[in-house]
Amino acid sequence: MASEGILLGMGNPLLDISAVADHDFLQKYDITLNNAILAEDKHKPMYEEMAEKYNVEYIAGGATQNSIRVAQWMLQVPGATSYIGSIGKDKFGEEMKKNSKLAGVNVHYYEHETTPTGTCAVCVVGGERSLVANLSAANCYKSEHLKKPENWALVEKAEYFYIAGFFLTVSPESIQLVAQHAAANNKIFTMNLSAPFICEFFRDVQEQALPYMDFVFGNETEARTFSKVHGWETDDIEEIALKISQWPKASGTHKRITVITQGKDPVCVAEDGKVKKFPVVLLPKEKLVDTNGAGDAFVGGFLSQLVQEKTIEECVRAGCYAANVIIQRSGCTFPEKPDFH
Repeated sequence: MASEGILLGMGNPLLDISAVADHDFLQKYDITLNNAILAEDKHKPMYEEMAEKYNVEYIAGGATQNSIRVAQWMLQVPGATSYIGSIGKDKFGEEMKKNSKLAGVNVHYYEHETTPTGTCAVCVVGGERSLVANLSAANCYKSEHLKKPENWALVEKAEYFYIAGFFLTVSPESIQLVAQHAAANNKIFTMNLSAPFICEFFRDVQEQALPYMDFVFGNETEARTFSKVHGWETDDIEEIALKISQWPKASGTHKRITVITQGKDPVCVAEDGKVKKFPVVLLPKEKLVDTNGAGDAFVGGFLSQLVQEKTIEECVRAGCYAANVIIQRSGCTFPEKPDFH
C-alpha cells in the first residue's frame, strides 16, 4: 500500500480548453500536431475563437497535474499524492481546486491575486493533439511559497518527486530545492523532457536539474531534439536513451533510468548500460478519441507502481495501461476505478 503523501508533483496547473479542430485552424495559428508550445501574441485570439467555433470542453490539466491525478487514480489511496503549483483567484482556479480534491490529490496551490488561471488550448485533429499553453498565473510560482512550513512539509513527507520539464520555464530554483533535498535524503527524483522547445531553449536549467534525475521520461521527438541540441549526431532512440542514462549524477545512491515512449512503438528503457524494449497494447484506430494526456498518463501509471517498489516491467505495464485508458477518452480523464491487475 502507498502511504499518504508518498508522491509529490510540482508544475504548471492549466485548464485545458479542448476541441476537435481542423487543419485550416492549425495553419492559421501556425501550430503543428504532436507538439507543445508556449502561446505568443499571435496565439492569444485562438482561445476565444475555439470557444466560438467549436464544441469545447474544459478539463483540469497541466502535464504534472495530469500525471499526479492518474497516479492517484491508480493507487486509490486518498491523499497518497500531493501537488504544488500556481493558479489565479478566479472561477477556473476554483474549478481546478474542486477537480483535484475530487480526484483525491492533496493540492497546495499558490493563489495569485491578479493574474488569471493558466489555460492550454488543445487542438485535436484526427485523434492527434497540438498544445498551446498560456501560462498566466502558473508562470507566477515562486520558491517562497515552497519554503513555507506547510508546503515544505509535503516535500519532507514525500519519498518520490515528479516534475514535468515545463516547470523549468517557471521556477528552476524550486526544482533545485526539491532535487537537492531528494539527493541528500536518498529519495527518488524524476522529471520529463516534456517538449522539444524545453530541450532547445531551456537547455541550461535542464542541464542543472539533470544530475539529480533518477528517472528521465520523454517521447521519441523530445529525445531526438535532446540528442541534436547536445551534438550527439544520432537519431537512434536506444542510443539516446542510454546516453541520457549515463549523464553524470549528483548522488550515487540510485542509478539513472531513462524511459522513452514512442507512440504505438515499444517503450525504450535504458539502465545499467543496457536497453530493454516493452511492446505497448495497440488500440484499434476507431477507439482512439485523442492523444491529449497520453504521455502524462503513462508517467502517472508508471509512478503508481514505482512508489510501491514494483519492478520496472510492472511500472511500464501500468504506464501503458493508463495511457490506453486515457486515449479512449477526451482529455486526461478516467473512469471511477482502474481495472489494472
